[in-house]
Amino acid sequence: MVADADALLVGPRGRRLCLEMAMDLSTEVRSAAFWLAHDLDPGKGTSRALLTATFGEVAAPPPTPSMPDLLTALASLDVTLSGADVIDRALARAVDTSRPWQEPDGEDVLAALPEVRRALLSVAQHVITSPSTQWWSQGRQVEQWSIDWRSADDPAPLPREPSQALAEWARGTRAEEIRAEKERPRDPHANWSGTWWSFPPGTMQSVGRIPLGLNLIEDSFGWENATVIPVRGTGRTYEVRTGADWVALCREYPLGVTASRRHDWFRCTGHDGRWVIPDWEKVAEGWDAVHLTVLAYLSSANRALHVDTGTSTVIAGWNPDTTIWLTDAAREWDIPRQEWQRSADQETWKNTTPRADQSN
Repeated sequence: MVADADALLVGPRGRRLCLEMAMDLSTEVRSAAFWLAHDLDPGKGTSRALLTATFGEVAAPPPTPSMPDLLTALASLDVTLSGADVIDRALARAVDTSRPWQEPDGEDVLAALPEVRRALLSVAQHVITSPSTQWWSQGRQVEQWSIDWRSADDPAPLPREPSQALAEWARGTRAEEIRAEKERPRDPHANWSGTWWSFPPGTMQSVGRIPLGLNLIEDSFGWENATVIPVRGTGRTYEVRTGADWVALCREYPLGVTASRRHDWFRCTGHDGRWVIPDWEKVAEGWDAVHLTVLAYLSSANRALHVDTGTSTVIAGWNPDTTIWLTDAAREWDIPRQEWQRSADQETWKNTTPRADQSN
């Protein structure tokens, strides 16, 4: 299991999950990580600033925790205290804090330091062996859920005609790449942003678990309501269980996106070179769907994955345990839709479906 734990710590999102768990379990870890991450954050003093309030006499501030303080606190963690709820909460935060369009934040930088990564190994081992995470490497389920981020009072049909959506996406992506090649600076440090995700919008997506899937959203807009639609799918599914699976897909169906992704992905990964993603219109000729496992996301998202000499790719904006449907192989099936509302704690969801409509 050490090898599996190491694989989890290779990925920025996997490391962040482990750090979030440690902070959840220990106030000492939380305090030390807060101060160290603040100093490491690329936005220190601008997008990330400390605000303090004082009243009356100003007392001497307590000493700022140091790296040895953090490592000592991590070494004393009792990871057996973390059950499924702690792991799920840390997973949601690892996804929510992903930002493939800009530099990693201070916590991500902190978790990537060799000494911190080594100290998180026991957390990773606990996570990877926990009964509640064994599904993280499982393939697509036949019965899934599609999420519509609107209330049931504003119903909408599921996306149809994926071939048309993929054709439009392919034309738009190629046109953007041509424009970007002409108009955008080649310097990867230039202050420029554009398209940064690596999946085709406009096609149906589904997740395997509700309500957990409502919290596993990159670049969330903080939706308060969701309509959850039951989906049953068949057909040929390409499973992305590792970064190598994603690379193989890019290698077989490459679409160059260097000019349009260069600046965002350089900020995210620190890597400069040629970039490709799958040509989804061509992928649809051989596959009905592509599913990204949770473990593949945690180990591989937000990293520059080597495709061939000078060429890399990134899994960006694609949520864990999400299936992207490239053909009409999935349909809404015959149990009621569900209504969900975000709870006051902002971390949990409540099923508000009228009782007569709730499935067993």
